[in-house]
Amino acid sequence: MVSSKYRILVINPMVESTNIAIYENDHCLFEKIIALEASLLNKEIILQLTDRKEAIAEAVQSIGIDITSINAVCGSGGILSPIEGGTYQVNQQMVDDLYRGRYGTHVSNLGALLAKGIADDWNVNSYIVDPVVVDEMLDIAKKTGIPSIERKSIFHALNQKAVGRSLARQLNADYHDLCLVIAHMGGGLTVGAHQYGQVIDVNNGFDGDGPFSFERAGSLPNKDLIELSFEKDKSKKDIQAQTIYQSGLKAYLNIERKAELKLLWQTKPEEVKKVFDILGYQVAKEIGKMSTVLSGNVNAIALTGDLASYDYLNQAIINQVSWIADTYIFPGENILLALAQGTLRILQGNEEPKQYL
Repeated sequence: MVSSKYRILVINPMVESTNIAIYENDHCLFEKIIALEASLLNKEIILQLTDRKEAIAEAVQSIGIDITSINAVCGSGGILSPIEGGTYQVNQQMVDDLYRGRYGTHVSNLGALLAKGIADDWNVNSYIVDPVVVDEMLDIAKKTGIPSIERKSIFHALNQKAVGRSLARQLNADYHDLCLVIAHMGGGLTVGAHQYGQVIDVNNGFDGDGPFSFERAGSLPNKDLIELSFEKDKSKKDIQAQTIYQSGLKAYLNIERKAELKLLWQTKPEEVKKVFDILGYQVAKEIGKMSTVLSGNVNAIALTGDLASYDYLNQAIINQVSWIADTYIFPGENILLALAQGTLRILQGNEEPKQYL
């Protein structure tokens, strides 16, 4: 008889830690943030692989869970070739591309590599789920006013699709039967048009179009951005750092960390409200844009990400988009759970694993 319970180790590497959890189906048995040793922080990302892997194995063994009870290992997806959404079994082509940084270097590249290394040791399969490079955009959605420049699909695919499925369950429907607009609001901010299970248009929340976010500038007037790029003593690297990591709420409120935003909200709420009004306006406008992509056929809207924990911001958005559809709130990112759920769909036979080519 096939077991109805599956245990899955999930791994989400961060810059200063490795976040892991063990799920039995969608119930979390164990979760741990493994802080990186100081000696590793300045190492190249790929050179941290062995130490991170050993730390994960030690953490799992320390809680007394029999590793032979683990049915699969899943890591967060990294910077790969554009692919459609879904759960992918980690293969050698994926390992090679991530290890060499063929499409870009990022700490998330370690997710699949760690999953593969541990899974091979434990003689189980390894997977990734809906990496940031998921590309299901319509061809027309990629076009710009300069023929040689096309928009790219880089967004919070893992959380957006997980929220889409959760919302579908609330609506007693199938994700693949719905048209949704989902806004992920965090360090980056992406708003996707989900049409029958595919994200046919979405703003690139890393390179910077769309609303501003906690730290990104979002879309800027071309003339002003060009002039900023030619300011004295500013290099290309300086401009990228300013627009990607030092703009948005950080710049308006002169803060660096999300914990500071929480404190400021408690001590100076009126100051934060003024900026939330601006952000809410931009997010609502982007939701409106994505609603036109769906020709107004929007079953529901969802707000998610860390910033969705602020009711004032949520309400500012809802006030402007309520005429489109009902809005549902899913605070946080829930990355580890989303990884487990994507793997569980494979183990339960509800989906077939996809192959990265």
